[in-house]
Amino acid sequence: MFFLSGGYGLFFLLSLPALILGLWAQAKVRSAFNKYSKVRNMLGMTGAEVARKILMANQLSNIKIEETSGFLSDHYDPVKKVLRLSPDIFKSNSIAAAGVAAHEVGHALQDQGGYFPLQLRTFLVPTVQIGSWLGPIIFFLGMLLAPSIGTNLAWIGLILFGFTAIFTLITLPVELDASRRAKAWLLNSGMIYPSEINGVNSVLDAAAWTYVAAAIQAITTVMYYALILMGRPRRN
Repeated sequence: MFFLSGGYGLFFLLSLPALILGLWAQAKVRSAFNKYSKVRNMLGMTGAEVARKILMANQLSNIKIEETSGFLSDHYDPVKKVLRLSPDIFKSNSIAAAGVAAHEVGHALQDQGGYFPLQLRTFLVPTVQIGSWLGPIIFFLGMLLAPSIGTNLAWIGLILFGFTAIFTLITLPVELDASRRAKAWLLNSGMIYPSEINGVNSVLDAAAWTYVAAAIQAITTVMYYALILMGRPRRN
């Protein structure tokens, strides 16, 4: 079988650049965060305080702010209307914490304004959660069956997994727009001094590259599976 033998070279050819980009992006995020998590913002506001101030200024007092576990596990839940901040962001008064907290509030502002890419991403979440694990199972099961039956089954698996790639592509404008809103609010509200914005930019711009890498990795994986199927004989 192609995907069990000669397909490895093709897989690495497609996936290696995305893998390298992903590792570089993760290292860049950690480097920027480690640097600016040690630099106190001039107003001494914690991430939770920054988030609450922006929310209140936008009449979003209904949004709850909770502390969650994990490293940089910060996220906004548009279904439950909850902003969850990791301990390094929730309690810290660093420049990095202010930037990350404001970025997550950016998603709440998107939700408030009916930002379509966020709505679409939220709509796709259940499908992606199923497709990301069930799709590959169905795909490889189809590859193990006779082509007359298995090929169609494999295509179904690929389509399900393909929603993961679509999800990562939709995520890009959502994340970039949230960072844009965060930087604007921090500067315009005076919560961050102009001399501190470079630190915010470093952290948020580094994080953006992780989403680019994730999108490329998902797309190249779908391409690999599709090439395998297109090269498979239709009959035994």
